[in-house]
Amino acid sequence: MILKGKKALVVGVANKRSLAWGVAQSFAREGAELCMTYQTERLEKGVKELADTLPGTRTLMCDVMNDAQVVTLVEQLKAWGGIDILVHAVAFARTEDLEGDFKNVPIEGWHTALDVSAYSLVSLTRAVAPLMEGKAGSVLTLSFLGATRAVQNYNVMGVAKAALEASVRYLAMDLGPKGIRVNAVSAGPVRTLSAAGISNFAKMLDFVAERAPLRRNIDQAQVGDAAAFLASELSRGVTGQVLFVDSGYNIVGV
Repeated sequence: MILKGKKALVVGVANKRSLAWGVAQSFAREGAELCMTYQTERLEKGVKELADTLPGTRTLMCDVMNDAQVVTLVEQLKAWGGIDILVHAVAFARTEDLEGDFKNVPIEGWHTALDVSAYSLVSLTRAVAPLMEGKAGSVLTLSFLGATRAVQNYNVMGVAKAALEASVRYLAMDLGPKGIRVNAVSAGPVRTLSAAGISNFAKMLDFVAERAPLRRNIDQAQVGDAAAFLASELSRGVTGQVLFVDSGYNIVGV
């Protein structure tokens, strides 16, 4: 129960395969009180059904790219008594911008990927940070190896994840004096709705399982447990870091 007494906002749950859902499950098991957001009314029913399986979990609507909705969310969280933990699990790029040559990405695709996948961490953290002051707060986001390596069919999302990881470091420097830590989990490939947009994703899974030191892929639960560690007092000396949860694949060379 390493998160007992903590209130956590989990942003980015879309369905039962979401990594954010794996995080929420681990947090609940460790005693956290949860609030999960859904982006649109279309996703409301599914997210609420998941929330109902974790007793006491709240749900609120918030599109992180909608300033008015973020303001409303903050007011609702104030009424809840603030939060101790923010989990940012938001990423998006158009399918056509993940395929072909990276040099062909148009400016519209660039802005979409960078704004949704990286800037949303900055804007959301700025909005909720005042609710976390004095609570040994923790901000977490989700990244991928494509931030530091060139991954085929990842293209502009790799650039977005690189910006996301750089943002983790700068936010950690900003918020450290206020007692708020900022970290990222870089997850290995997992079958999620987002992963479905990556061409030849099944081959990626096979490749990692064959070459990773542990000779297997990871799952949601492993990502969730790593996130629970980073959100807890057990990692109170850790900030500005990217923790790889990928069966060790990131250390492998030729």
